[in-house]
Amino acid sequence: MSTATAPLGDPPAGDEAEPDIHTTAGKLADLHRRSDDAVHAGSAKAVERQHAKGKQTARERIDQLLDPGSFVELDALTRHRSTNFGMERNRPFGDGVVTGSGTIDGRPVCVFSQDATVFGGALGEVFGEKIVKVMDLATKIGCPMIGINDGGGARIQEGVVALGLYGEIFMRNVRSSGVIPQISLIMGPCAGGAVYSPAITDFIVMVDQTSHMFITGPDVIKTVTGEDVEMEELGGGRAHNSKSGVAHHLGSDEEDALSYVKELLSYLPSNNLSEPPVFEAPEPTAGSIADGLTDTDLELDTLIPDSPNQPYDMHEVITRVVDDGEFLEVQALFAPNILTGYGRVEGRSVGIVANQPTQFAGCLDIDASEKAARFVRTCDAFNIPVLTLVDVPGFLPGTEQEWNGIIRRGAKLIYAYCEATVPKVTVITRKGYGGAYDVMGSKHLGGDVNVAWPTAQIAVTGAQGAVSILYRKDLAGLEGDELAAKRAALQTDYEDTLCNPYIAADRGYIDGVIPPSHTRGYVGRALRMLATKREAAPARKHGNIPL
Repeated sequence: MSTATAPLGDPPAGDEAEPDIHTTAGKLADLHRRSDDAVHAGSAKAVERQHAKGKQTARERIDQLLDPGSFVELDALTRHRSTNFGMERNRPFGDGVVTGSGTIDGRPVCVFSQDATVFGGALGEVFGEKIVKVMDLATKIGCPMIGINDGGGARIQEGVVALGLYGEIFMRNVRSSGVIPQISLIMGPCAGGAVYSPAITDFIVMVDQTSHMFITGPDVIKTVTGEDVEMEELGGGRAHNSKSGVAHHLGSDEEDALSYVKELLSYLPSNNLSEPPVFEAPEPTAGSIADGLTDTDLELDTLIPDSPNQPYDMHEVITRVVDDGEFLEVQALFAPNILTGYGRVEGRSVGIVANQPTQFAGCLDIDASEKAARFVRTCDAFNIPVLTLVDVPGFLPGTEQEWNGIIRRGAKLIYAYCEATVPKVTVITRKGYGGAYDVMGSKHLGGDVNVAWPTAQIAVTGAQGAVSILYRKDLAGLEGDELAAKRAALQTDYEDTLCNPYIAADRGYIDGVIPPSHTRGYVGRALRMLATKREAAPARKHGNIPL
Protein backbone atom coordinates (compact mmCIF):
# COMPACT_ATOMS: atom_id res chain seq x y z
CA MET A 1 0.00 0.00 0.00
CA SER A 2 1.59 3.31 -1.08
CA THR A 3 -0.93 5.70 0.43
CA ALA A 4 -2.80 5.47 3.69
CA THR A 5 -6.17 6.43 2.25
CA ALA A 6 -6.27 4.03 -0.72
CA PRO A 7 -7.01 0.28 -0.41
CA LEU A 8 -4.89 -2.28 -2.27
CA GLY A 9 -7.48 -2.61 -5.02
CA ASP A 10 -11.14 -2.24 -5.84
CA PRO A 11 -13.34 -4.34 -3.55
CA PRO A 12 -15.81 -6.74 -5.17
CA ALA A 13 -19.26 -5.30 -5.77
CA GLY A 14 -22.76 -6.63 -6.39
CA ASP A 15 -22.90 -10.38 -6.87
CA GLU A 16 -19.15 -10.56 -6.23
CA ALA A 17 -19.44 -9.11 -2.70
CA GLU A 18 -18.78 -12.59 -1.32
CA PRO A 19 -16.02 -13.90 -3.58
CA ASP A 20 -15.27 -17.57 -4.01
CA ILE A 21 -12.20 -17.95 -1.83
CA HIS A 22 -11.47 -21.37 -3.34
CA THR A 23 -10.13 -19.73 -6.53
CA THR A 24 -7.08 -17.53 -6.99
CA ALA A 25 -9.20 -14.70 -8.35
CA GLY A 26 -11.57 -15.07 -5.43
CA LYS A 27 -8.73 -15.00 -2.91
CA LEU A 28 -7.43 -11.77 -4.47
CA ALA A 29 -10.92 -10.26 -4.44
CA ASP A 30 -11.27 -11.26 -0.78
CA LEU A 31 -7.98 -9.52 0.01
CA HIS A 32 -9.19 -6.34 -1.75
CA ARG A 33 -12.42 -6.46 0.25
CA ARG A 34 -10.55 -6.80 3.53
CA SER A 35 -8.16 -4.01 2.55
CA ASP A 36 -11.08 -1.74 1.73
CA ASP A 37 -12.69 -2.54 5.09
CA ALA A 38 -9.44 -1.67 6.85
CA VAL A 39 -9.08 1.67 5.07
CA HIS A 40 -12.73 2.51 5.82
CA ALA A 41 -12.82 1.05 9.35
CA GLY A 42 -14.60 4.11 10.71
CA SER A 43 -18.19 4.78 9.70
CA ALA A 44 -19.00 7.52 7.20
CA LYS A 45 -20.86 9.35 9.98
CA ALA A 46 -17.80 9.21 12.26
CA VAL A 47 -15.59 10.55 9.48
CA GLU A 48 -18.07 13.34 8.86
CA ARG A 49 -18.00 14.27 12.57
CA GLN A 50 -14.20 14.35 12.47
CA HIS A 51 -14.18 16.70 9.47
CA ALA A 52 -16.85 18.90 11.06
CA LYS A 53 -14.43 19.58 13.94
CA GLY A 54 -11.81 20.83 11.49
CA LYS A 55 -9.83 17.60 11.92
CA GLN A 56 -8.53 15.09 9.40
CA THR A 57 -8.77 11.34 9.71
CA ALA A 58 -5.83 9.23 10.85
CA ARG A 59 -5.05 8.17 7.28
CA GLU A 60 -5.43 11.63 5.79
CA ARG A 61 -2.87 12.92 8.27
CA ILE A 62 -0.36 10.24 7.30
CA ASP A 63 -0.76 11.07 3.62
CA GLN A 64 -0.22 14.76 4.32
CA LEU A 65 2.85 14.07 6.45
CA LEU A 66 4.72 11.58 4.26
CA ASP A 67 6.13 11.81 0.76
CA PRO A 68 3.45 10.86 -1.80
CA GLY A 69 3.26 7.13 -2.37
CA SER A 70 5.84 6.26 0.27
CA PHE A 71 3.62 4.81 3.01
CA VAL A 72 3.86 1.07 3.71
CA GLU A 73 1.30 -0.06 6.29
CA LEU A 74 1.87 -2.60 9.05
CA ASP A 75 -0.84 -4.72 10.68
CA ALA A 76 -3.73 -3.35 8.64
CA LEU A 77 -5.72 -6.56 9.17
CA THR A 78 -5.28 -7.02 12.92
CA ARG A 79 -8.43 -7.01 15.10
CA HIS A 80 -9.04 -6.91 18.83
CA ARG A 81 -9.65 -10.12 20.76
CA SER A 82 -11.90 -8.80 23.54
CA THR A 83 -15.24 -10.42 24.32
CA ASN A 84 -16.27 -8.13 27.19
CA PHE A 85 -19.44 -6.06 26.94
CA GLY A 86 -20.33 -7.45 23.52
CA MET A 87 -17.07 -6.33 21.94
CA GLU A 88 -16.88 -9.56 19.88
CA ARG A 89 -19.70 -8.19 17.70
CA ASN A 90 -17.63 -5.21 16.58
CA ARG A 91 -14.13 -6.11 15.38
CA PRO A 92 -12.98 -3.54 12.78
CA PHE A 93 -9.70 -4.12 11.00
CA GLY A 94 -6.77 -2.11 12.35
CA ASP A 95 -8.33 -1.72 15.82
CA GLY A 96 -8.28 2.07 15.76
CA VAL A 97 -4.66 2.89 14.92
CA VAL A 98 -2.78 3.06 11.61
CA THR A 99 0.92 2.16 11.73
CA GLY A 100 3.71 1.85 9.20
CA SER A 101 6.73 3.45 7.57
CA GLY A 102 7.39 5.93 4.81
CA THR A 103 9.66 8.81 3.93
CA ILE A 104 9.80 12.57 4.53
CA ASP A 105 12.04 14.40 2.06
CA GLY A 106 13.27 10.96 1.03
CA ARG A 107 14.39 9.99 4.55
CA PRO A 108 12.79 6.95 6.27
CA VAL A 109 10.46 7.50 9.23
CA CYS A 110 8.06 5.32 11.20
CA VAL A 111 4.61 6.58 12.13
CA PHE A 112 1.47 5.70 14.01
CA SER A 113 -1.78 7.61 13.74
CA GLN A 114 -4.64 7.06 16.16
CA ASP A 115 -8.07 6.79 14.52
CA ALA A 116 -10.74 8.68 16.44
CA THR A 117 -13.43 7.22 14.16
CA VAL A 118 -12.87 3.71 15.60
CA PHE A 119 -13.67 3.25 19.30
CA GLY A 120 -12.91 6.97 19.74
CA GLY A 121 -9.23 6.20 19.27
CA ALA A 122 -9.14 4.43 22.65
CA LEU A 123 -6.15 2.14 23.24
CA GLY A 124 -6.73 -1.57 23.67
CA GLU A 125 -4.42 -4.58 23.64
CA VAL A 126 -4.03 -4.95 19.85
CA PHE A 127 -3.95 -1.16 19.37
CA GLY A 128 -1.07 -0.99 21.85
CA GLU A 129 0.73 -3.97 20.34
CA LYS A 130 0.70 -2.26 16.94
CA ILE A 131 2.32 0.88 18.38
CA VAL A 132 4.91 -1.17 20.28
CA LYS A 133 5.77 -3.07 17.08
CA VAL A 134 6.34 0.06 14.98
CA MET A 135 8.35 1.68 17.78
CA ASP A 136 10.59 -1.38 17.93
CA LEU A 137 11.02 -1.17 14.16
CA ALA A 138 12.02 2.50 14.32
CA THR A 139 14.68 1.77 16.94
CA LYS A 140 15.95 -1.26 15.02
CA ILE A 141 16.46 0.60 11.74
CA GLY A 142 17.44 3.91 13.36
CA CYS A 143 14.80 6.27 12.00
CA PRO A 144 12.60 8.98 13.60
CA MET A 145 9.36 7.86 15.28
CA ILE A 146 6.35 10.14 14.76
CA GLY A 147 3.19 9.56 16.78
CA ILE A 148 -0.09 11.24 15.84
CA ASN A 149 -2.32 11.24 18.93
CA ASP A 150 -6.10 11.64 18.76
CA GLY A 151 -7.72 9.24 21.18
CA GLY A 152 -9.83 8.73 24.25
CA GLY A 153 -7.20 7.12 26.46
CA ALA A 154 -7.35 3.52 27.68
CA ARG A 155 -10.15 1.32 26.34
CA ILE A 156 -12.24 0.65 29.43
CA GLN A 157 -13.71 -2.59 28.05
CA GLU A 158 -10.23 -4.17 27.98
CA GLY A 159 -9.27 -3.19 31.52
CA VAL A 160 -5.77 -3.63 32.84
CA VAL A 161 -4.50 -5.04 29.53
CA ALA A 162 -4.74 -1.53 28.06
CA LEU A 163 -2.79 -0.12 31.00
CA GLY A 164 -0.14 -2.79 30.51
CA LEU A 165 0.34 -1.75 26.90
CA TYR A 166 0.73 1.90 27.95
CA GLY A 167 3.56 0.73 30.18
CA GLU A 168 5.15 -1.12 27.24
CA ILE A 169 4.96 2.06 25.16
CA PHE A 170 6.47 4.18 27.95
CA MET A 171 9.37 1.75 28.28
CA ARG A 172 10.14 2.04 24.57
CA ASN A 173 9.89 5.82 24.70
CA VAL A 174 12.54 5.84 27.40
CA ARG A 175 14.78 3.26 25.74
CA SER A 176 14.62 5.18 22.44
CA SER A 177 15.28 8.55 24.08
CA GLY A 178 18.49 10.01 22.72
CA VAL A 179 18.73 7.17 20.20
CA ILE A 180 16.16 8.23 17.59
CA PRO A 181 14.18 11.48 17.36
CA GLN A 182 10.68 11.00 18.78
CA ILE A 183 8.03 13.53 17.78
CA SER A 184 4.44 13.64 19.06
CA LEU A 185 1.61 15.39 17.25
CA ILE A 186 -1.43 16.04 19.45
CA MET A 187 -4.34 16.42 17.05
CA GLY A 188 -7.31 15.81 19.33
CA PRO A 189 -7.82 14.63 22.90
CA CYS A 190 -4.92 13.04 24.76
CA ALA A 191 -5.89 12.40 28.35
CA GLY A 192 -4.96 10.45 31.45
CA GLY A 193 -2.09 7.99 31.11
CA ALA A 194 -1.99 8.63 27.35
CA VAL A 195 -0.25 11.98 27.91
CA TYR A 196 2.90 10.43 29.33
CA SER A 197 4.13 8.85 26.12
CA PRO A 198 4.21 12.23 24.32
CA ALA A 199 5.72 13.79 27.46
CA ILE A 200 8.76 11.51 27.18
CA THR A 201 9.29 12.25 23.48
CA ASP A 202 11.63 14.96 22.20
CA PHE A 203 9.05 17.32 20.69
CA ILE A 204 5.31 17.85 21.12
CA VAL A 205 3.35 19.75 18.47
CA MET A 206 -0.25 20.81 19.15
CA VAL A 207 -3.01 22.44 17.10
CA ASP A 208 -4.82 25.55 18.24
CA GLN A 209 -8.40 24.92 19.44
CA THR A 210 -8.52 21.19 18.50
CA SER A 211 -5.72 19.69 20.67
CA HIS A 212 -6.13 18.90 24.36
CA MET A 213 -3.81 17.27 26.90
CA PHE A 214 -4.57 16.76 30.57
CA ILE A 215 -4.22 14.19 33.34
CA THR A 216 -7.70 14.83 34.71
CA GLY A 217 -10.46 16.54 32.77
CA PRO A 218 -12.69 19.47 33.74
CA ASP A 219 -15.43 17.25 35.20
CA VAL A 220 -13.07 15.43 37.58
CA ILE A 221 -11.44 18.71 38.61
CA LYS A 222 -14.86 20.19 39.35
CA THR A 223 -15.80 17.17 41.47
CA VAL A 224 -12.55 16.99 43.44
CA THR A 225 -11.50 20.64 43.84
CA GLY A 226 -14.64 22.59 42.96
CA GLU A 227 -12.69 24.44 40.27
CA ASP A 228 -14.56 25.47 37.11
CA VAL A 229 -12.33 25.32 34.05
CA GLU A 230 -12.98 24.91 30.35
CA MET A 231 -11.18 22.18 28.39
CA GLU A 232 -9.31 24.68 26.19
CA GLU A 233 -8.14 26.72 29.16
CA LEU A 234 -7.13 23.60 31.07
CA GLY A 235 -5.20 21.69 28.44
CA GLY A 236 -5.52 23.37 25.07
CA GLY A 237 -2.65 23.96 22.70
CA ARG A 238 -2.15 27.56 23.74
CA ALA A 239 -2.11 26.66 27.46
CA HIS A 240 0.60 24.03 26.98
CA ASN A 241 2.65 26.23 24.66
CA SER A 242 2.56 29.40 26.75
CA LYS A 243 1.96 28.31 30.37
CA SER A 244 3.08 24.76 31.12
CA GLY A 245 5.88 24.45 28.56
CA VAL A 246 4.73 20.91 27.78
CA ALA A 247 4.45 21.60 24.03
CA HIS A 248 7.06 22.91 21.59
CA HIS A 249 4.95 24.38 18.78
CA LEU A 250 1.37 25.57 18.33
CA GLY A 251 0.08 24.95 14.83
CA SER A 252 -2.62 27.28 13.55
CA ASP A 253 -4.22 24.24 11.94
CA GLU A 254 -3.30 20.63 11.18
CA GLU A 255 -1.49 21.52 7.98
CA ASP A 256 0.72 23.99 9.85
CA ALA A 257 1.49 21.43 12.56
CA LEU A 258 2.47 18.74 10.05
CA SER A 259 4.55 21.24 8.06
CA TYR A 260 6.45 22.18 11.24
CA VAL A 261 7.32 18.53 11.87
CA LYS A 262 8.68 18.16 8.34
CA GLU A 263 10.85 21.26 8.73
CA LEU A 264 12.01 20.17 12.18
CA LEU A 265 13.15 16.81 10.83
CA SER A 266 15.31 18.57 8.22
CA TYR A 267 17.54 19.80 11.09
CA LEU A 268 17.75 16.44 12.89
CA PRO A 269 19.72 13.27 12.14
CA SER A 270 17.89 9.99 11.69
CA ASN A 271 19.54 8.65 14.86
CA ASN A 272 22.28 9.36 17.37
CA LEU A 273 24.96 7.63 15.26
CA SER A 274 24.32 9.71 12.15
CA GLU A 275 24.67 13.38 11.24
CA PRO A 276 21.92 15.86 10.34
CA PRO A 277 21.36 16.54 6.62
CA VAL A 278 23.94 18.88 5.08
CA PHE A 279 23.00 21.55 2.54
CA GLU A 280 25.09 23.73 0.28
CA ALA A 281 26.38 26.88 2.00
CA PRO A 282 24.55 29.94 0.59
CA GLU A 283 27.67 32.15 0.86
CA PRO A 284 31.29 31.42 -0.15
CA THR A 285 33.32 29.89 2.68
CA ALA A 286 36.78 30.45 1.20
CA GLY A 287 38.86 33.57 1.78
CA SER A 288 38.97 35.89 4.76
CA ILE A 289 36.04 36.85 6.96
CA ALA A 290 36.41 40.50 5.93
CA ASP A 291 36.28 39.62 2.23
CA GLY A 292 33.01 37.72 2.70
CA LEU A 293 31.04 40.42 4.53
CA THR A 294 27.50 41.05 3.27
CA ASP A 295 25.19 44.01 3.78
CA THR A 296 23.28 42.09 6.46
CA ASP A 297 26.56 41.30 8.25
CA LEU A 298 27.41 45.02 8.37
CA GLU A 299 24.01 45.80 9.88
CA LEU A 300 25.14 44.03 13.08
CA ASP A 301 27.71 46.78 13.70
CA THR A 302 24.90 49.25 14.47
CA LEU A 303 22.43 46.91 16.17
CA ILE A 304 23.43 47.35 19.84
CA PRO A 305 21.97 50.58 21.34
CA ASP A 306 24.35 53.02 23.03
CA SER A 307 22.35 52.79 26.26
CA PRO A 308 22.83 49.45 28.08
CA ASN A 309 19.24 49.69 29.31
CA GLN A 310 17.71 49.92 25.85
CA PRO A 311 16.46 46.57 24.50
CA TYR A 312 16.91 45.13 21.01
CA ASP A 313 15.47 42.01 19.42
CA MET A 314 17.89 39.06 19.49
CA HIS A 315 16.06 37.62 16.48
CA GLU A 316 17.83 40.36 14.50
CA VAL A 317 21.18 38.83 15.45
CA ILE A 318 20.11 35.23 14.83
CA THR A 319 18.70 35.81 11.35
CA ARG A 320 21.92 37.56 10.28
CA VAL A 321 24.11 34.69 11.46
CA VAL A 322 22.19 31.68 10.11
CA ASP A 323 21.90 30.69 6.45
CA ASP A 324 19.23 32.57 4.49
CA GLY A 325 17.90 34.08 7.74
CA GLU A 326 15.98 30.84 8.44
CA PHE A 327 15.40 30.13 12.14
CA LEU A 328 12.99 27.41 13.27
CA GLU A 329 12.04 28.42 16.80
CA VAL A 330 11.23 25.79 19.44
CA GLN A 331 8.86 26.71 22.30
CA ALA A 332 8.41 30.21 20.91
CA LEU A 333 5.46 30.98 23.23
CA PHE A 334 7.04 29.67 26.44
CA ALA A 335 9.65 31.58 28.48
CA PRO A 336 10.12 34.21 25.74
CA ASN A 337 13.06 35.72 27.69
CA ILE A 338 15.19 32.99 26.12
CA LEU A 339 15.11 31.86 22.50
CA THR A 340 15.77 28.30 21.37
CA GLY A 341 15.62 26.83 17.91
CA TYR A 342 17.44 25.51 14.88
CA GLY A 343 19.22 27.15 11.99
CA ARG A 344 22.06 26.33 9.62
CA VAL A 345 25.54 27.78 9.39
CA GLU A 346 27.39 26.98 6.18
CA GLY A 347 24.72 24.40 5.39
CA ARG A 348 25.03 22.47 8.65
CA SER A 349 22.48 22.26 11.47
CA VAL A 350 23.10 24.24 14.64
CA GLY A 351 21.00 24.62 17.78
CA ILE A 352 20.72 28.20 19.03
CA VAL A 353 20.20 29.38 22.61
CA ALA A 354 19.91 33.14 23.04
CA ASN A 355 18.82 35.59 25.71
CA GLN A 356 16.05 37.94 24.54
CA PRO A 357 16.58 41.52 25.83
CA THR A 358 13.01 42.53 24.92
CA GLN A 359 11.58 40.16 27.57
CA PHE A 360 12.52 40.69 31.25
CA ALA A 361 15.70 42.34 29.91
CA GLY A 362 16.90 38.82 29.03
CA CYS A 363 17.01 37.64 32.65
CA LEU A 364 17.09 33.92 33.33
CA ASP A 365 14.22 32.52 35.39
CA ILE A 366 12.89 29.06 36.20
CA ASP A 367 11.07 28.56 32.90
CA ALA A 368 13.90 29.93 30.77
CA SER A 369 16.47 27.74 32.56
CA GLU A 370 14.46 24.56 32.04
CA LYS A 371 13.58 25.43 28.46
CA ALA A 372 17.22 26.02 27.52
CA ALA A 373 18.52 23.03 29.49
CA ARG A 374 16.15 20.62 27.74
CA PHE A 375 17.06 22.09 24.36
CA VAL A 376 20.83 21.84 24.94
CA ARG A 377 20.48 18.20 26.01
CA THR A 378 18.39 17.43 22.90
CA CYS A 379 21.08 18.96 20.67
CA ASP A 380 23.79 17.03 22.49
CA ALA A 381 21.92 13.74 22.12
CA PHE A 382 21.69 14.17 18.36
CA ASN A 383 25.12 15.59 17.51
CA ILE A 384 23.95 19.14 16.80
CA PRO A 385 26.41 21.92 17.75
CA VAL A 386 25.15 24.61 20.14
CA LEU A 387 25.54 28.32 19.39
CA THR A 388 24.86 30.54 22.43
CA LEU A 389 24.18 34.27 22.08
CA VAL A 390 24.52 36.03 25.43
CA ASP A 391 22.96 39.22 26.74
CA VAL A 392 21.98 38.36 30.31
CA PRO A 393 21.84 40.73 33.30
CA GLY A 394 21.38 37.88 35.79
CA PHE A 395 18.73 35.64 37.30
CA LEU A 396 15.26 37.07 37.88
CA PRO A 397 14.95 38.04 41.56
CA GLY A 398 11.89 37.48 43.76
CA THR A 399 10.31 35.22 46.34
CA GLU A 400 8.27 33.40 43.67
CA GLN A 401 11.45 32.35 41.89
CA GLU A 402 13.26 31.36 45.09
CA TRP A 403 10.37 29.43 46.61
CA ASN A 404 9.67 27.61 43.36
CA GLY A 405 13.23 26.37 43.12
CA ILE A 406 15.32 28.64 40.91
CA ILE A 407 18.45 27.20 42.58
CA ARG A 408 17.60 23.60 41.71
CA ARG A 409 16.01 24.36 38.39
CA GLY A 410 18.57 26.90 37.25
CA ALA A 411 21.22 24.28 38.00
CA LYS A 412 19.74 22.18 35.19
CA LEU A 413 21.13 24.65 32.66
CA ILE A 414 24.59 24.45 34.21
CA TYR A 415 24.38 20.66 34.11
CA ALA A 416 23.24 20.62 30.47
CA TYR A 417 26.10 22.79 29.23
CA CYS A 418 28.71 20.93 31.28
CA GLU A 419 27.40 17.55 30.11
CA ALA A 420 27.21 18.43 26.41
CA THR A 421 30.11 17.14 24.31
CA VAL A 422 29.01 18.61 20.96
CA PRO A 423 30.81 21.71 19.63
CA LYS A 424 29.83 24.75 21.73
CA VAL A 425 30.35 28.27 20.39
CA THR A 426 29.37 31.30 22.47
CA VAL A 427 29.07 34.96 21.43
CA ILE A 428 28.57 37.62 24.12
CA THR A 429 26.79 40.52 22.47
CA ARG A 430 26.25 42.76 25.51
CA LYS A 431 25.63 41.88 29.17
CA GLY A 432 27.19 38.89 30.84
CA TYR A 433 26.65 39.54 34.55
CA GLY A 434 27.16 37.41 37.63
CA GLY A 435 26.39 33.72 37.77
CA ALA A 436 24.26 34.05 34.65
CA TYR A 437 27.47 34.78 32.69
CA ASP A 438 28.84 31.41 33.83
CA VAL A 439 25.62 29.56 33.03
CA MET A 440 25.27 30.76 29.43
CA GLY A 441 27.80 28.54 27.70
CA SER A 442 30.89 30.14 29.24
CA LYS A 443 34.43 28.87 28.71
CA HIS A 444 34.34 27.63 32.30
CA LEU A 445 31.44 25.26 31.49
CA GLY A 446 33.25 23.75 28.52
CA GLY A 447 32.64 26.30 25.78
CA ASP A 448 34.99 25.48 22.89
CA VAL A 449 35.10 28.87 21.20
CA ASN A 450 33.96 31.95 23.11
CA VAL A 451 34.07 35.45 21.69
CA ALA A 452 32.59 38.82 22.55
CA TRP A 453 31.58 41.94 20.72
CA PRO A 454 33.24 45.20 21.82
CA THR A 455 29.84 46.15 23.30
CA ALA A 456 30.08 43.24 25.77
CA GLN A 457 29.92 44.00 29.48
CA ILE A 458 31.33 41.06 31.43
CA ALA A 459 31.27 41.70 35.16
CA VAL A 460 29.94 40.51 38.51
CA THR A 461 27.10 43.00 38.35
CA GLY A 462 25.92 46.05 36.42
CA ALA A 463 27.26 49.53 37.09
CA GLN A 464 24.26 50.72 39.08
CA GLY A 465 24.35 47.83 41.55
CA ALA A 466 28.13 47.87 41.79
CA VAL A 467 28.28 51.58 42.60
CA SER A 468 25.63 51.20 45.31
CA ILE A 469 27.80 48.54 46.99
CA LEU A 470 31.31 49.86 46.35
CA TYR A 471 30.64 53.52 47.09
CA ARG A 472 27.97 53.30 49.77
CA LYS A 473 29.92 55.55 52.14
CA ASP A 474 30.83 58.08 49.43
CA LEU A 475 27.17 58.46 48.47
CA ALA A 476 25.88 58.65 52.05
CA GLY A 477 24.60 62.11 52.93
CA LEU A 478 24.30 63.25 49.31
CA GLU A 479 20.91 63.94 47.81
CA GLY A 480 19.18 65.55 44.86
CA ASP A 481 21.24 66.66 41.88
CA GLU A 482 24.50 66.24 43.76
CA LEU A 483 23.73 62.57 44.45
CA ALA A 484 22.65 61.97 40.84
CA ALA A 485 25.79 63.62 39.43
CA LYS A 486 28.13 61.72 41.77
CA ARG A 487 26.40 58.40 41.07
CA ALA A 488 26.54 59.00 37.28
CA ALA A 489 30.26 59.78 37.43
CA LEU A 490 31.01 56.68 39.50
CA GLN A 491 28.93 54.48 37.20
CA THR A 492 30.75 55.80 34.14
CA ASP A 493 34.10 55.11 35.81
CA TYR A 494 33.00 51.58 36.72
CA GLU A 495 31.77 50.88 33.19
CA ASP A 496 35.01 52.18 31.67
CA THR A 497 37.09 50.10 34.07
CA LEU A 498 35.23 46.79 34.40
CA CYS A 499 32.18 46.63 32.08
CA ASN A 500 34.00 45.62 28.95
CA PRO A 501 35.21 42.40 27.31
CA TYR A 502 38.93 43.08 27.65
CA ILE A 503 39.51 41.86 31.21
CA ALA A 504 37.93 38.53 30.23
CA ALA A 505 40.06 38.49 27.07
CA ASP A 506 43.17 39.23 29.15
CA ARG A 507 42.42 36.15 31.28
CA GLY A 508 41.63 33.91 28.31
CA TYR A 509 38.02 33.54 29.42
CA ILE A 510 37.06 34.55 25.88
CA ASP A 511 39.09 33.70 22.81
CA GLY A 512 38.73 37.05 21.13
CA VAL A 513 36.84 40.29 20.68
CA ILE A 514 35.36 40.56 17.20
CA PRO A 515 33.39 43.18 15.24
CA PRO A 516 29.71 42.22 15.24
CA SER A 517 29.77 42.11 11.43
CA HIS A 518 32.33 39.27 11.57
CA THR A 519 30.06 37.01 13.63
CA ARG A 520 28.66 34.87 10.82
CA GLY A 521 32.08 34.23 9.34
CA TYR A 522 33.69 33.61 12.72
CA VAL A 523 30.98 31.19 13.87
CA GLY A 524 31.15 29.31 10.57
CA ARG A 525 34.91 28.87 10.83
CA ALA A 526 34.67 27.85 14.49
CA LEU A 527 32.10 25.16 13.72
CA ARG A 528 34.14 23.95 10.77
CA MET A 529 37.20 23.66 12.99
CA LEU A 530 35.21 21.85 15.70
CA ALA A 531 33.61 19.34 13.32
CA THR A 532 36.09 16.66 14.39
CA LYS A 533 35.82 17.39 18.13
CA ARG A 534 36.05 14.31 20.35
CA GLU A 535 35.44 14.49 24.09
CA ALA A 536 35.21 11.49 26.39
CA ALA A 537 33.29 11.56 29.67
CA PRO A 538 34.28 9.59 32.78
CA ALA A 539 32.89 6.06 32.95
CA ARG A 540 29.61 6.02 34.89
CA LYS A 541 26.12 4.65 34.65
CA HIS A 542 24.66 8.16 34.35
CA GLY A 543 24.90 11.48 36.11
CA ASN A 544 22.32 12.80 38.55
CA ILE A 545 20.85 15.94 37.02
CA PRO A 546 18.91 18.07 39.56
CA LEU A 547 15.39 17.27 38.31
